[in-house]
Amino acid sequence: MNYVAFESKQQISYITLNRPDRYNALNKEMLDELLHIVEEVEQNDDRVVILSGVGNAFCAGGDIAMMKDFSNKEFFEGVMDTISQVVRKLYMMPKLVISAVQGSAAGLGLSLALTADYVVAHQDAKLAMLFIGVGLAPDGGGHFWTEQRLGTHQAKQFIWGNPKQVKGLEAKSLGLIDQLTEDDVLIESKKLGQMLLSSPIEAMLKTKMTYNENHLDTLNYYLEREKQNQWELRSTEDHKEGVLAFLEKRKPAFKGK
Repeated sequence: MNYVAFESKQQISYITLNRPDRYNALNKEMLDELLHIVEEVEQNDDRVVILSGVGNAFCAGGDIAMMKDFSNKEFFEGVMDTISQVVRKLYMMPKLVISAVQGSAAGLGLSLALTADYVVAHQDAKLAMLFIGVGLAPDGGGHFWTEQRLGTHQAKQFIWGNPKQVKGLEAKSLGLIDQLTEDDVLIESKKLGQMLLSSPIEAMLKTKMTYNENHLDTLNYYLEREKQNQWELRSTEDHKEGVLAFLEKRKPAFKGK
């Protein structure tokens, strides 16, 4: 279906989410494509990876329509395992990874963006977890990435929706964004990538892998726990109400059940 585009140019691999009509929301087919491309990039000779999205959003998260099939445990586990493989491979990628964020990076989309070594975002970008809005907890390592960048207490507040979403300068001040721009975010990410190519990348990668290898067991714990969380939460009344309210474009009436 070509939901994910790939190009290699001048030692930079460009991975582009390409479902703009759905704000690059990730369904099973798109996740499968993304994993395949990430595996190809993992093996190529490029030193820098830029992850971006086509259109008005980086990625709006997991496709709500996909959740109707989550009652099938085999389907559910397949999707969750693919998500885990994608984010784990990006985290352990023996290259420098940049995420170029414009518009919304929400839910699983934000988890995906935060796998990067550098998050470059437009000043009007909106970052949020938003899982709480459909009665779920983060997946895609969302607990791990937010704890790494915000600390545990602030991560809980952010996941729970306080604030619900952050933009530009606030996201930069919190540490969710590494580089903020008023200009085209992909152009700025390319500039950063080219600068990195003229840096001692091998030394930088030694530092990256020293940290990331040390934290890999923790990431794996969070990914497995998130998978368990989502399976248990999918059957709650609050999750069912959250999904229904989203589809009906109304405010959910949660009951804490």
